Amino acid sequence: MDNIILLFLCLALGMVLRGLGRMPANTHVGLNVFITNISLPALILVQIHSIDLRASLAFAVLMPWLLFAVGTLLFGVAGYFLKLPKETTGALIVVGSLGNTSFVGLPMIESFYGANHMPTGIIIDQLGTYLVLSTVGIFIICLFAEATVSFREVMQRILTFPPLIALAIAIVLLPVSYPSWLTSTLTRLGGTLAPLALVSVGLQLRMEAIRGNRRLLAAGLGYKLMLAPSLIAILYFGILGLQGQTAEVTLFESAMAPQIGGSIVAIQYGLNASLITLMVGIGTILSFLTLPGWWYFFH
Repeated sequence: MDNIILLFLCLALGMVLRGLGRMPANTHVGLNVFITNISLPALILVQIHSIDLRASLAFAVLMPWLLFAVGTLLFGVAGYFLKLPKETTGALIVVGSLGNTSFVGLPMIESFYGANHMPTGIIIDQLGTYLVLSTVGIFIICLFAEATVSFREVMQRILTFPPLIALAIAIVLLPVSYPSWLTSTLTRLGGTLAPLALVSVGLQLRMEAIRGNRRLLAAGLGYKLMLAPSLIAILYFGILGLQGQTAEVTLFESAMAPQIGGSIVAIQYGLNASLITLMVGIGTILSFLTLPGWWYFFH
């Protein structure tokens, strides 16, 4: 519960600081650079090192990849036929398809399913959500970015993307025990991601922007909060016949609000910032209503 309160508080603080004019107009740019290059890699380095890989979790890991693929197809086609700006289409794909499976997901799993199911959430987050962001996610972001980039530049950005480098290092170091000081340092640095990211979102969040983004906002959040978990429920429970609380936790994670880390990277690369901040801010609030509904669906 403390983590949930912290998320709302940091979002509100960002909005208050912007309203008071106490922060320079481009403060969020510096915050986003720190998040992408320091906070996110540190989080990946420390969390990947603690995961326990099991074959039974394959479907859990696969979930974010499936939802990103469906979201890319759905919003890509919609953007083409509706003639949306590419920055808007890219924002819908990335922010509408990637869920906040860590900073909202893990506390919610603990609250509804118990701490013993949090390792499932961590594996979904690291080998699913963040790995999607670090590979095909950054590819889509570059493809739909404001400035046109060549394929070579896209591949260069993917290979030099700090979270992907951190992921590769973390996998190589899996057999190696971290010294306690390193674990503590990485944990503290990784812990800055959620507060700084929500402050950054709050600094950019303008509620008056809803008026011009109602349909896009409804489409993005409708997919993320309702359609995506419905598809997973149909596939995993109806077609594949999966059972048990691991499958339930997987569905629960599929219903999370838009991912904070992905939204920061998308804004940094020039996608539709006003739509992205609305989707993250409003989506996070709405998820506290929709997530209990999904839990109740099973009980």
